[in-house]
Amino acid sequence: MEKETKALAAHRAWQGKIEIISRAPINTKEDLTVAYTPGVAEPCLKIKEDITQSYTYTRRGNLVAVVTDGTAVLGLGDIGPEAGMPVMEGKCALFKALGDVDAFPLCIRSKEVDEIVNTVAMIAGSFGGINLEDIGAPRCFEVERRLQEKLDIPVFHDDQHGTAVVVLAAALNALKIVNKKLEDINVVFSGAGAAGIAIARLLHSAGMKHFIMTDIEGTVYRGRPGMSADLAAMAEISNEEMLKSTLKDAIVGADLFIGVSAPGLVTEEMIQSMAKDPIVFAMANPTPEIMPDKAREAGAAVAGSGRSDFPNQINNLLVFPGIFRGALDVRASRINEEMKVAAAKAIAGMVSEEELCADYIIPDALNKAVVPAVAKAVAEAARQTGVARL
Repeated sequence: MEKETKALAAHRAWQGKIEIISRAPINTKEDLTVAYTPGVAEPCLKIKEDITQSYTYTRRGNLVAVVTDGTAVLGLGDIGPEAGMPVMEGKCALFKALGDVDAFPLCIRSKEVDEIVNTVAMIAGSFGGINLEDIGAPRCFEVERRLQEKLDIPVFHDDQHGTAVVVLAAALNALKIVNKKLEDINVVFSGAGAAGIAIARLLHSAGMKHFIMTDIEGTVYRGRPGMSADLAAMAEISNEEMLKSTLKDAIVGADLFIGVSAPGLVTEEMIQSMAKDPIVFAMANPTPEIMPDKAREAGAAVAGSGRSDFPNQINNLLVFPGIFRGALDVRASRINEEMKVAAAKAIAGMVSEEELCADYIIPDALNKAVVPAVAKAVAEAARQTGVARL
């Protein structure tokens, strides 16, 4: 059976990938008096006295909202909130299966930043964290920024930060193979949207100094007309030589290529123009900027992509269950840069020195040991940076 037909048949049979299951027995009158009236009044009054008791007497401390406006769903684009629901349900199923985090999809019928922010802010008291998903750029930056300012619970746009964390993890291990350091290398990006900017920010905070970003208009440089505020901020810390050209020119001499853009933008000749032992992370989905096998044939020392049918799948599935598990465990007020770097280092650390090789720089996405390791590292980073409340 073709994958598409099999997926449709499965979704039709499931009629949804998640469901609500009661944790409280409701079998007798005594059960009713404890779980509902009149007994339920007691925890209500405790929470009225101290709102933080909502974490003790309800499921709030393990519940995450998966929020979308349906404008950037997978590679499908702006398909609407209802059409994005299967993806959000899938995300919730992964939260539970991998991190034992309860998650609920919220698909909002609006593309207005104010309406999205107000909707999420008004219901945030029911949740311990907010996972923003598949919201188009540049709107996603403003939605996340404003919600982080309004709320005292973690707000995490996974398309940005989950991707950034897993790329950093892959880069840390790939650099060991070629015996290079993040602070010394030249990095070129293809794609300067939400994911590209987030990856560049996190790698910069982890030590990357020399990088150039490119998009459909060419290289990003200080003063380039028409840039968003977020992209202009990246221009201030990148492209030291103010190269005003194309990806083909920018990639010459680069040690690391990071692609989050479109299929087929990189040729074998472009790989050959890079520095000695280049690293190529071509992550456009489902078809990367250059196929990993072609990159290796052209001279890449290490190649990774978003695909599961090649070695080194760089997948944010390695990130979000563990990072939320750790944040929820210590009741963190936010997920900061230190927690993201800690998550990346924990993921990289799941590959031992003996295992590390060009075809194995990052653990399998379904490796059950990843979530506990990431959660522990994230919780410790939250405590060290003062955002933990437990």
